[in-house]
Amino acid sequence: MRRGSYYYESVVTKKIPKFKKELAEFEFWSSTGPGADSTKYIDWSQAKRAKFPNLRPTLCTISVRLPVAMIEDLKILANQRDVPYQSLLKVFLAERLAAERKLRKAG
Repeated sequence: MRRGSYYYESVVTKKIPKFKKELAEFEFWSSTGPGADSTKYIDWSQAKRAKFPNLRPTLCTISVRLPVAMIEDLKILANQRDVPYQSLLKVFLAERLAAERKLRKAG
C-alpha cells in the first residue's frame, strides 16, 4: 500500500476485493469509492514503514530562469565536487526541502 512517499506493510482489517482492471481499483480507492476510508481495510496503527531504495523517482522536466552568475557559481561548485551541476542543484533543493519540512514539524 502506498501512502505519501512511503510504502507501508500493513494489517488488513476488512478484505480488499480483487480487481480485474486498474480503473476499478482506482474508483474503489478514490474519494467517492467504498475504499475512500482506508481505515476500514487497513489498520494503519499497525503499519510499518518500508523503504525501497532501488525505486527510481518519476522525474519532471521544468524550466527555471536563474541569474547567469548563480549558474556559474553552481557550475564552479559542481566542478569542485566532480558532479554535474544539475545534479548538485537537485541535492541543494532536496536539502532545503528537508530543512523546511523539519522546521514545519518543529513549529
